[in-house]
Amino acid sequence: MANESGQVYGLTIFSPIIEDQRLDIGHTTQLRWYLATLARDHTSPLAKVSSTYFARLVVLDDVVFVGKPAREEHLKSRYLIFETNFDGDLDTYLKRLVTEVPEFVDTVWKHCVGYPGVANSDAFVVYMKNCQLKTTFFFADVNDRTVQHTLKALQTQSALTHFIERNQGKPAAEIQKLFGAFLERLKSAPAPLPGGRAEEKSAAEDRPHD
Repeated sequence: MANESGQVYGLTIFSPIIEDQRLDIGHTTQLRWYLATLARDHTSPLAKVSSTYFARLVVLDDVVFVGKPAREEHLKSRYLIFETNFDGDLDTYLKRLVTEVPEFVDTVWKHCVGYPGVANSDAFVVYMKNCQLKTTFFFADVNDRTVQHTLKALQTQSALTHFIERNQGKPAAEIQKLFGAFLERLKSAPAPLPGGRAEEKSAAEDRPHD
């Protein structure tokens, strides 16, 4: 399917934003203010939905058509754009959003036309699908592993790189002993947090070395 690459799904949602001239502060402005405050690390609401590879929220005011012959065209509404890549199927992911981070979902989509609220997860799934744009060309660089598998692989890669840097040039017998201890630390290291900084050392590196 066009939206899928292996077990990874690429989702694009365009939700029209409510226009209400009676408000002192419009929905678009309120939405922008809230999005500007969102964390971008492991404390982000979207990081709590553990199957999320990455996600982006953007407020779109308008687009300009420049073609031949040139003509002026405008969108009929401002839109909230939600783009995300995740592992698994669409319905499950959307239901996880509305059940695991309901306050975040409500704070964002309450500014959009037709939003049904968080009380009924099935209604939310239908709403989001109605706002979905089909991905015509989707490529996922990791399409056969979960987010957790990918994070663990990156943690292992980082830890091994630092192990090599610290121990190069030592006698083979000493390296063999150190490597055995390193593997044990790596096995018992806590899983890396979604949204964590790539340059941070893993827990396996932070423990005392044998």
